[in-house]
Amino acid sequence: MHENVKKPSGPYIGAIDEGTSSARFLVFDVLHRKVIALHQIALKQKYPQEGWVEQDPKEILQAVTECIEETVKKMKDMGLSSSDIKAIGITNQRETTVVWDKDTGEPLHNAIVWHDMRTTTTLEDVLDNIPNKTRNKNYLKPLCGLPVSPYFSALKIRWLMDNIPRVKQAVNAKKCAFGTIDTWLIWNLTKGQLHITDVSNASRTMLMNIETLKWDSYLCRFFNIPQHILPEIRSSAEVYGYVSNPEVLAGIPIAGCVGDQQGALLGQLCLKPGQAKATYGTGCFLLYNTGNVKVDSTQGLITTIAYKIAQSPTVYALEGSVAVAGAALSWLRDNIQLLNNLAQTQDMAERVKSSGDVYFVPAFSGLYAPYWQQDARGVICGITEDTEQYHIIRAALEAVCFQTRDILEAMEKDSETKLTMLQVDGGMTVNNLLMQLQADLTGITVARPNMIETTALGAAILAAVGANLIDINKIETSQVTKFSPVISENERDLRYSKWKMAIERSMKWDCSTSVINN
Repeated sequence: MHENVKKPSGPYIGAIDEGTSSARFLVFDVLHRKVIALHQIALKQKYPQEGWVEQDPKEILQAVTECIEETVKKMKDMGLSSSDIKAIGITNQRETTVVWDKDTGEPLHNAIVWHDMRTTTTLEDVLDNIPNKTRNKNYLKPLCGLPVSPYFSALKIRWLMDNIPRVKQAVNAKKCAFGTIDTWLIWNLTKGQLHITDVSNASRTMLMNIETLKWDSYLCRFFNIPQHILPEIRSSAEVYGYVSNPEVLAGIPIAGCVGDQQGALLGQLCLKPGQAKATYGTGCFLLYNTGNVKVDSTQGLITTIAYKIAQSPTVYALEGSVAVAGAALSWLRDNIQLLNNLAQTQDMAERVKSSGDVYFVPAFSGLYAPYWQQDARGVICGITEDTEQYHIIRAALEAVCFQTRDILEAMEKDSETKLTMLQVDGGMTVNNLLMQLQADLTGITVARPNMIETTALGAAILAAVGANLIDINKIETSQVTKFSPVISENERDLRYSKWKMAIERSMKWDCSTSVINN
């Protein structure tokens, strides 16, 4: 990756990629899709109660700072300097909620992570506020594109205001700042000069009007969240300001900002309506570009902002989210001890020719799209005396593929278009068996880019465009490895029908009585 780098062949762009499990800083030759240097640091997650997930905002900031400094050191070893970085972009885990004191910059609480479930009780209170007592989770969708769900930021803000006295005090004193991770990072990179977010991240809060791209007064009143705590909404590609901290990047423009899944859409160059990508990590996220048209899903998907470049028209997307993808394998390793490390997954799953009719629905925190069933629970069906650990591991891989098919089928119904190719990225895509299973169980060719850093590349592309350094249409297309379906349609549909039976069992679990409802 680092050979023969002497001087830029095109603009070098930095990208902060702050995810759930790690923080990274990468420097790209954007036009040629090449990573020049990078550094990565793992991040801890805290679990103060069952279903609660938190992270320390200061640890995130420190990790990002260290990644920047270490990457610049690596550049110096290659004969480059930080002055070769012409702009930086940011991509981040979405929905994760941070609140801090505007005067001191100190966090008022740990960040509440996107898949945290503590706001389930807050959700019930909010649903009671819906007119006519309909408790319709889609009541706000015409305004924000999202169902009322613990997943999004508004309920996390509401919980913090209701349960953490110092947050409530800061809000009342008009000293509280809210932000998703991008906002927290930009605030600190500019030493408190910028309190901003971009449209893609704002579209994940339930507080932004998805057509006007402004904070919506009705939505803010509905959740009883004052607008003075919210950041200014900007486009995804423009010069927002300049880095003040850390010193090694001082004066470099911050010119791109995008949620991680939208970043991957851009990194895959899914710039035309009808193109889609799936990112496989802790969860799995599918985005389908619908162009400048806001498509309202009737199939359980959400409408979101893909990106907006400066003054150009907004680009929209349909999105389906799978809460548990790679996390299912981590659970098999950590809780059930079927694996020693995740690198073993493919080898162990290949020791059997099939899952042995075992189906694993990893609904640890309910089911996301297209079901949106918060009280669904995980089930493993079809176990016999012949079942071995390898069948269960293979079933966990197939679960990722089946959940992806659920979303793809919903996307095809909403868009009235059948995908012919699915572009994929994310850490799990190194597993060739998973990619082949995905092609087999969807009947769609899967294309994996040979340069896998697509999420960070998307942020770098936006920064380069925002700083007027490149023409987005001149970026090299990605070299890909393709996986084509090899099983029959009949076999594919039979296995999918059994998956649907397993989903039914998951959704009929009554947590209050711990029995299956027939």
